Amino acid sequence: PGHVQLPSPQNVTLLSKDFDMILAWTPGEGSPPDVTYTVRCMSQERMDKWIKVPHCKNIHRTSCNLTCVLPNFFVKVQARVKAVSGRFQSPWVESQFKEYHLDVELAPPVLNVNVKKNLIHANASFPMATCVESLSWMYDLNLWEAGSEDKKQYERNFRKNTVTIDTTALKGNYCLSARSSIQSIDFKYSEFSQPLCVLLNHKG
Repeated sequence: PGHVQLPSPQNVTLLSKDFDMILAWTPGEGSPPDVTYTVRCMSQERMDKWIKVPHCKNIHRTSCNLTCVLPNFFVKVQARVKAVSGRFQSPWVESQFKEYHLDVELAPPVLNVNVKKNLIHANASFPMATCVESLSWMYDLNLWEAGSEDKKQYERNFRKNTVTIDTTALKGNYCLSARSSIQSIDFKYSEFSQPLCVLLNHKG
C-alpha cells in the first residue's frame, strides 16, 4: 500500500545483430528522466540462476550487449531488465529465449584486396567480439567482370584465410564481393559486401 512502482520497460527483445547478441527495450510510459536500467541473464543450463551483468547495471541507455556474458554459444539464453529511479524500481521484464549459434545474424565481412602483378589476394575480416572468434566462421567470395552477371564463386573459405586468384587471363575492370557464413542446422549467410572493383592487366 502506498508503494509507487516505476513503469516497466517495454518491448523487451533479445536480438541478434551483426554477430552480437543484444537485449533492447524502450522506456515504460511515464518513466522519470533519471531512470536507469539493470540487466541480468540466464542460460538454459541453469534455469534457477540469473547472472549479473556488471557493464549493464544502472545504465541510461536502452540496450545491453550480452555477447560474451555467457560462455556457451550452443545453449538458449534469456535476459531480463528492470527500471530503477531513486528507491523505486519496476518489476523485471523477461525476453524470449535465443541461442547465439542458431540465431546469430551475420553482417557482411570487410573485404581486403591486394592486387599483385598477375594475382589477386583477397581475405575477409569480421567485425566480431573476441569471445566468438573460435566459432567456424567462413566466407564466400565472388569475382566477376564489371557489367557481367557471370560470377565465379570461391566458397567456404575460413575467416582470415586468403584466397589467391590468378588474373593472367583476365583483362579489364573486375569486381569482388564477399558474404559471411556459418553452418548451424544448415548454412546461414549474410548479405554480400559492397563490390570492390579493380583494373586488371591494364597497360599504360
